[in-house]
Amino acid sequence: MDKTTLAVYDAGAPAFVERWLSEQPPADMYALFRQFFRPGLTADIGSGSGRDAAWLTANGYPTIGYDLSEALLAEARAHFPHIEFNKAALPELSGIPSRHFDNVVCETVLMHLPRAEIEPAVARMLEILKPGGVIYMSFRITENADHRETDGRLFAAHVGDHVRRALAGRAILFDRMVERRPGVMHQRLVASAD
Repeated sequence: MDKTTLAVYDAGAPAFVERWLSEQPPADMYALFRQFFRPGLTADIGSGSGRDAAWLTANGYPTIGYDLSEALLAEARAHFPHIEFNKAALPELSGIPSRHFDNVVCETVLMHLPRAEIEPAVARMLEILKPGGVIYMSFRITENADHRETDGRLFAAHVGDHVRRALAGRAILFDRMVERRPGVMHQRLVASAD
């Protein structure tokens, strides 16, 4: 992950988590999980506050959360002590076995990677899926050029192009843009591992 972005999340973890947990739960995303995921072990890559891992676990998809930020992991463990959260970084996801999960979630993480790491990250997430497994990814749409917020977080441009190349030959089950906040578009994409 981009080191400056990671430093921002580490330094501001309590405030980020408070904001994320106070937001309206993403019912449309949870509906996609219900529609496309099969019951079984799920990896939440970039688990942040732990909110989605907790929802998944409570709804029949027992989940292990992974994040690179030690501060976000500490927050998630404090808020959701019944969920397992471990440290792992894209694109390597070291320590996570291949063909281990029925489902993978990667919600608003890929956009924080340098563009050269996006395709390897998607390929590695596909590797940790069992045959027939399903991956959900979302990312902010940034056009033209990479962008840094005033707080220092990187938002890579053209993430979707890299994701689709990494998914070549796999069935894309859902692919749609949604407006998360006024003027901020995100792509939601669901694909099969096979």
